[in-house]
Amino acid sequence: MAKIPPGVGPRFPQVVVLFGATGDLARRKLLPGLYHLSAAGFIPGCRIIGVSLDDLDADGFRAAARGALGEFSSRPVTEADWAHFAQGLDYVPLAAGPAALKTAVDAAERSLGGETRRLHYLSVPPSAALSAVQMLGEAGLVERSRIVMEKPFGTDLASAVTLNARLHQTFAEEQIFRIDHFLGKEPAQNILAFRFANGLFEPIWNRNFIDHVQIDVPETLGLGTRAGFYEQTGAYRDMVVTHLFQILAFMAMEPPTALEPAPISEEKNKVFRSMLPIQPADVVRGQYAGYRGEPGVDPESETETFIALKCYIDNWRWAGVPFFLRTGKRMAEGQRIISIAFREPPKSMFPPGSGVGAQGPDHLTFDLADASKMSLSFYGKRPGPGMRLDKLSLQFAMHDTGLIGEVLEAYERLILDAMRGDRTLFTTAEGIERLWQVSTQLLESPPPVRLYPPGSWGPKSIHQLIAPHAWRLPFERAWRDPNKTGG
Repeated sequence: MAKIPPGVGPRFPQVVVLFGATGDLARRKLLPGLYHLSAAGFIPGCRIIGVSLDDLDADGFRAAARGALGEFSSRPVTEADWAHFAQGLDYVPLAAGPAALKTAVDAAERSLGGETRRLHYLSVPPSAALSAVQMLGEAGLVERSRIVMEKPFGTDLASAVTLNARLHQTFAEEQIFRIDHFLGKEPAQNILAFRFANGLFEPIWNRNFIDHVQIDVPETLGLGTRAGFYEQTGAYRDMVVTHLFQILAFMAMEPPTALEPAPISEEKNKVFRSMLPIQPADVVRGQYAGYRGEPGVDPESETETFIALKCYIDNWRWAGVPFFLRTGKRMAEGQRIISIAFREPPKSMFPPGSGVGAQGPDHLTFDLADASKMSLSFYGKRPGPGMRLDKLSLQFAMHDTGLIGEVLEAYERLILDAMRGDRTLFTTAEGIERLWQVSTQLLESPPPVRLYPPGSWGPKSIHQLIAPHAWRLPFERAWRDPNKTGG
């Protein structure tokens, strides 16, 4: 195993209290992630106490965790590493109450010896989050602790303000880590490096050179078992406020005074403060045909499974530049891209029929999949007589570096950051409340939902929303395969 550089992991051993320990997220991401962080040496010592409604004992939880690793771990699980990890697993049924949880945490801390820190991870529905917080408070587990919360953080401004106020009765704001796994992905952070480390791009990252921006996150998945949650939430609350706006902030923020959590959070919040209220006329809401027949869905449901919108950041850098956001369920492809369209130059010098401008503006495209890719498209001359232009592209893929095996999965990185107290990739109370504030007009007067066929790109009216531009997805040209030569 490669030696972990100093400063990457937390200084102190960690006791993790995992609420929702038998749930889907814990099985798919959190337990495999904690296993990898522990086995790879990122954490100097770790004990995990599972908490859920299931009536299990420690051995039952170990068996469930081993099953989760076998099914969902993206890396090999060795028996030696598993045996070490399993020793650190314990379980407290929710019904056992705060005293039993306190006893388990005390025992875990004694077994680690020396100074420790606590990480409370609330992998529970929003309706159960505050009762978990109350249990932690009653158990006296607030000191030396940080708490990680899953979205959504409220459903409108009033509920977000109330939720934050209730949280702050037990935990200080600097202890609260509101997670967004999109920002935990390597490519999202690559945006910061790309922007601020390269003299080629930072000077043109503004309204004078950029025409418009698209953040496009279609999903092929349907609801699964989440109908009850989704009926209360919809695509806007589920995806835009908690994911797409956060990516927008990374893309649009001013240079921070340092690449440290507080300055970066402040610049993100400045973007949110500069956002103009979302206008219902600039929004297309959709619902895939057949959604109302799904189990647990109201037969007359007006919940949107698709949302596309246009928004503006009213500051010096971005005044007048539209940002187009789109996401939805049961769409034609699953993608996560940011596409930046540059202003087109005057073309009077090129002869008619040259092809200049025929394939749209030049684009810089980031693919936010785990294996990071980016592409810069431009016009170049076709070989041969005359002046015929074709669209060409420069492309980079993380596979090209030989470092793809070093990429941490999003939840792994975010758990590690929370243990270290690094809030760079997490959302603040101020930021989330401001986003609900700019959403108020839309939430109070939403446009009607329009049906779209499963496997499509959404309602037809998305084309009027973005006109005179065009959506980048579906791509006309596929990404080049980095494993093939040429092309």
